Amino acid sequence: MSHSSHSVKRSHVHATHGTAAEKGIHVAIIMDGNGRWATARGRPRTAGHIAGARVVRKIVEAAPDCGIGMLTLYAFSADNWARPSREVALLMRLFRRYLVAETDRCVTNDVRMRIIGRRDRIPGELLRAIQAAEEATKYGKKLDLRIAVDYSARDAVTRAVKKLRGHESVTREDVARAMCDVDHWTGDPRDVDLLIRTGGEQRLSDFLLWECAYAELYFTDRRWPDFSPADLEQAVHQFHSRERRFGAVPEAAAG
Repeated sequence: MSHSSHSVKRSHVHATHGTAAEKGIHVAIIMDGNGRWATARGRPRTAGHIAGARVVRKIVEAAPDCGIGMLTLYAFSADNWARPSREVALLMRLFRRYLVAETDRCVTNDVRMRIIGRRDRIPGELLRAIQAAEEATKYGKKLDLRIAVDYSARDAVTRAVKKLRGHESVTREDVARAMCDVDHWTGDPRDVDLLIRTGGEQRLSDFLLWECAYAELYFTDRRWPDFSPADLEQAVHQFHSRERRFGAVPEAAAG
């Protein structure tokens, strides 16, 4: 059963246009636990990344039925470059393979796929695959799928501030738009409604810090390769059970 019919008590979403993607909630996921999942099974860490890539397809397909209009996945952080070179190389290959394999599926399922983060350190073959996937899926309206690669929220804020240097006055909207520009995001700035982190850790790890200012946080011990559409549905169901006040007095107390 989908929980998309549950009403959100208050919404703090910037985009309010007419497509299904824009009407649904924005869910961001830190896909953690791939390496530990593999190690626990006596397999190399790379096996966990391969298993995790297969889970992405299932979650993307399940997202619209859960009332999700935008899904942002943390695939590779700026700090991940410090991992062993063999692991990094595999992740780059896996990501390119995912883009090539899933582009047609995204077109068929009316999903628009875009990549956020830096691009100056991305290998050439992967960069071309990113550009091809974004072009092929640009008319998708059922789900906005964003994948964060070489991403750092602190770096994005820093680069946005540099971009705004010299402006006499700067609003929150100016900063949000500048951050979109530096991270190659051409859509409207949009806050995260629900942040999910798998793998048992309970921290943001430099992911969408600005956009998560009022996000509801959901942490699970389940490692990413074991995360299922049912787990996603449960997280969204819990999100809809919470009262989001954004600093205001609860409705019952105000009445």
